[in-house]
Amino acid sequence: MTPAPTSRIDHIAITAPTLASGASWVEQVLGVAPQLGGEHTRMGTHNVLLRLGDDIYLEVIAVNPAVAPPGRPRWFELDALRADSKPRVRTWIARTTDIHAAMAGAGEELGTITEMQRGDLRWLITIPDDGKPLLGGVAPALIEWKAGAHPATRLQDHGLRLEQLELFHPRPHRVMALLDAIGLDGRVQVLRSPDGEGSSLVAQIDTPRGLRTLSVAT
Repeated sequence: MTPAPTSRIDHIAITAPTLASGASWVEQVLGVAPQLGGEHTRMGTHNVLLRLGDDIYLEVIAVNPAVAPPGRPRWFELDALRADSKPRVRTWIARTTDIHAAMAGAGEELGTITEMQRGDLRWLITIPDDGKPLLGGVAPALIEWKAGAHPATRLQDHGLRLEQLELFHPRPHRVMALLDAIGLDGRVQVLRSPDGEGSSLVAQIDTPRGLRTLSVAT
């Protein structure tokens, strides 16, 4: 009998109209400047990163203006951002050891499993064809890293730790069913949206200066 898939929080994605604006917001809230990540040539994006634990990190991601458009919608709905858009916690990514099995049992259409690379890092990830994160971003993309150390181990440890990720959605039971289906094990809380309509994400992060909250820049 094939074991049920399991998954854990891998990283949190913050989108911004520019990498500089996203990194500045994160530094203002958390007191630590993200470090350089790299480029995603296939998607026309680039990122900066912060370690949130032994195998969890935060990613600020934006359109890379130095490269040509990818000829398809960029991930995380980055093409929809305007110059005055606020940085925000847009979605999150769940790590699994068998992305095909996890996707098959998810009960939701998570997108297309796509092979990606940044430098010497290689992984498989689910990407919706229209570039829009599922369920307003509260549903995770799935990722399966190829052999090697987790990217978080390459990042400087500033003592930041993800305390909890809060997912707000008008249909929380649908979100919980998805997380159960992928066997999520982690610090995630699913709640009904305060207005009963929109969706949002809130990351509670423990820092040397105390607990800090990331959601949407003010």
